[in-house]
Amino acid sequence: MKAMKISEVRKLAVEEIRVKIMDSHEEMMKLRFQQVTGQLTDSSRLKVLRRDIARMETILRETERAVVEGA
Repeated sequence: MKAMKISEVRKLAVEEIRVKIMDSHEEMMKLRFQQVTGQLTDSSRLKVLRRDIARMETILRETERAVVEGA
């Protein structure tokens, strides 16, 4: 799976971003378990997933901040 682009994340609604963040956290947890047990074949996926989560959290924070400052 490819990394999400910023433009793709910005098109999503706030709730959709939150759901994607939760799903990504769950996927990362599963990948970490696979890594510990030696079943993980593509360890680069952890790095991509971690950066996707950070990207989504940043955009979520920007959106929330814009709403507060705009109010």
